[in-house]
Amino acid sequence: MSETMPAELFANYQYEIYGRGLGGERPKLPITVSELEEAARKELSPEAFGYVAGGASSEATMRANREAFARWQIVPRMLRDVSVRDLSSSLLGTSMPAPIMLGPVGVQSIVHPEAELAVARAAAAAGLPSVLSTAASHTIEQVAEAMGEASRWYQLYWPKDRELAASFVQRAGAAGYAAIVLTLDTWMLGWRPRDLQSAYLPFLKGEGVANYLSDPVFRAALERSPEEDPGAAIGHWALQFSNPTISWEDLAWLREQTELPIVLKGILHEDDARRALDAGMDGLVVSNHGGRQVDGAIASLDALPAVREAVGESFPVLFDSGIRTGADVFKALALGADAVCIARPYVWGLALDGQAGVEHVLRCLLADFDLTLALSGYTTIAQVDRSALRPRPTS
Repeated sequence: MSETMPAELFANYQYEIYGRGLGGERPKLPITVSELEEAARKELSPEAFGYVAGGASSEATMRANREAFARWQIVPRMLRDVSVRDLSSSLLGTSMPAPIMLGPVGVQSIVHPEAELAVARAAAAAGLPSVLSTAASHTIEQVAEAMGEASRWYQLYWPKDRELAASFVQRAGAAGYAAIVLTLDTWMLGWRPRDLQSAYLPFLKGEGVANYLSDPVFRAALERSPEEDPGAAIGHWALQFSNPTISWEDLAWLREQTELPIVLKGILHEDDARRALDAGMDGLVVSNHGGRQVDGAIASLDALPAVREAVGESFPVLFDSGIRTGADVFKALALGADAVCIARPYVWGLALDGQAGVEHVLRCLLADFDLTLALSGYTTIAQVDRSALRPRPTS
């Protein structure tokens, strides 16, 4: 897919696949996320696969994220003209052809050498906004160049040095990123047995630290450059990354550093949602970090309705953690999200076929969501609300 696909053609991806089948051609990559994951498992090193696939401790939160979607059922409505659909939306000044964004994923070079650059180009081709992680393997500026004029946001891991934090934010603004997404749930890494069993933390091998090593504030704090003494640079990264001292009061300082919208990622409690609103934040992401931080935490989807109620209908609310299908997107929207972010699914596509693999995953999800919307009797995302769902009956 070399250019942005019109929204009205999303569902036609299935006919493109069927049409090619007439000539004996089958999709190069699997269609379902579970099969993509299994294919990626075979391609990646055990350490890289475990890093992406794994979660905190017993991985109960990862399972809870998926189980939460199964507790809701869509109730399709009939005899509605759904021949013309408009999936487009706008959030904090960012227009998108569908309410789907590519969430931030760090250290992408462990699955593919082009890493964030391939993802950026795929997002731009699909017309979907992408959120770049601080823990990227390519710099803020390199990814911006790869995306061109396409919409992009920047996710901040707030380091100990405030000057460094300000530098990250200012670099993002200068490079055309349209919002800052502050992650709240990773002031320190969670207990991740898959990584611990392999004694594998890719940052210590110089992966995922490009934004640090390229930053003038970071470099000025070193006695010798990262090129001259990479070990010392990684040691300084380790001192900077973990910053559990940040509190609500610190948000006022961050607000002073940028005119860009600030979105808080990791909100699960309605009281925290209200505090975000009171603190003058511009939006939030209901997220448990894909189950990677707190074992036994509430599923993101279970937290979503209360968070939406706490902030009101007009406050921007995004959702992540567990999105795998078009039905998942539909359910998240019905329960209060304005848009969703996906992560692991596109990483599996990246691992298998670089940019083309990410594009395949995005086209599948867009087609699946478009068809789910239409077959459920809706033509715009604004029509989708809680009335579209019923709780799954319990025995």
